[in-house]
Amino acid sequence: MSSAAESAKMDENNTGLLATHTRPFYWSVRRELWEYRSIWIAPLAAAGLVLFGFALRALKLPHMLHSAAKLSPMAKHAAMAAPFAFAAGAIIVTGLIVSIFYCLGALNNERRDRSILFWKSLPVSDSTTVLSKAFVPFVVLPAVVLVIAVVTQLVMLLLGSAVLLANRIDPATLWTQIPLLQISVVMVYFVVINVLWYAPIFGWLLMVSSWARRMAFLWATLPWLGLAVVEKIALDSHYVWSFLTYRSKGTLIEGFTFPPGPHNPTQAIDPLSLLAPAHFFSTPGLWLGLLAAAIFISAAGWFRRMRDPG
Repeated sequence: MSSAAESAKMDENNTGLLATHTRPFYWSVRRELWEYRSIWIAPLAAAGLVLFGFALRALKLPHMLHSAAKLSPMAKHAAMAAPFAFAAGAIIVTGLIVSIFYCLGALNNERRDRSILFWKSLPVSDSTTVLSKAFVPFVVLPAVVLVIAVVTQLVMLLLGSAVLLANRIDPATLWTQIPLLQISVVMVYFVVINVLWYAPIFGWLLMVSSWARRMAFLWATLPWLGLAVVEKIALDSHYVWSFLTYRSKGTLIEGFTFPPGPHNPTQAIDPLSLLAPAHFFSTPGLWLGLLAAAIFISAAGWFRRMRDPG
């Protein structure tokens, strides 16, 4: 009995210890959602614009269905799915832009308005604060973007169905022509590899945000542009610029396999056949980038702890 009581007490202590460590992190993330409402407002605004545009386009939906009937089955699916893929892309790009500007201001704003003095007075470590801020572009924003994109596509389907019903056309025609499951799989895959590939960029921006007293955007971008200019003038080469270009387009280069040569618009391609997860996760640039991201985020925590809050 004593052994069982000791085991129960140890479990209770472990549970209490876990809660002690996770509760500050949880409330730190909640603080970010409260302070930076653009995390969900900006993707919602993008979704609203997409829905407005699709509502105007939906008026031509009966004519589009009639024209698509002349295409091959795969080409028909691609033509009908194009607005849904564009909607997802617009929301994802909006989320990426929000992530970049969030990282730039996440640690810099609190020093600029001196609210860091208040936050440092709370029993929350610098590591917990920095990790909670990194949690937003790595987890929260991607989840928000995916949820909003899926809901937006469902609303688009309902709008299209309403237009078809108003024109006495069976809406099942629309639902069967749009490969919504394939679009969702590609969308989730793209968001995941985007987060992993841009991890060093997010980490770099967080580090600069923690270090710079002001003009974080210039400190984050000018050193790289300066290196590219100096290299071009001194060595007449462009390795730095090529690296920056590769880092910005790497998800498309390493995460997808596109057919060679010009694409025939009348010949549709199965979107799932373009995914190349094995190649992406075996790319050295991915793992080196994740290592760099870990270093940058650790440096952000160090700067927040050591630098003068003023």
